[in-house]
Amino acid sequence: MADMPRITSSLFVLSLSASAEIHMGLLLPPGSDKPAAPDLTEGAHLIEVIAMLEEKTAGNLEESEVGLIDAVLYDLRMRYVEASRTGKRVVEP
Repeated sequence: MADMPRITSSLFVLSLSASAEIHMGLLLPPGSDKPAAPDLTEGAHLIEVIAMLEEKTAGNLEESEVGLIDAVLYDLRMRYVEASRTGKRVVEP
C-alpha cells in the first residue's frame, strides 16, 4: 500500500471522471491499447454520481475542491453531449 496515493476527495472525483471518460470511449482503459466500446449510459451515470457528491458535500469542501468538481462536471457534460452527437452508441447490457 506504500505505493498507493493518499485518497482525497479530489483524487476520488478525478477517478470517477476518468472512469466516465473510459465508458464514453474518450480514454483508454488501464492496460489496454484501444478504447472500450462506448457506453454513454454508464458515462452519464458516473456524471450523475459526481453531481450527487457535489450536492451532498455542499458547504463541506475547500474552495479548490468545489472548483475541481465544477470544472470536472462541466467538462464531462460537454464531452458527453459531443459523444452523443457524433453517433457513439450506448452499449446494450
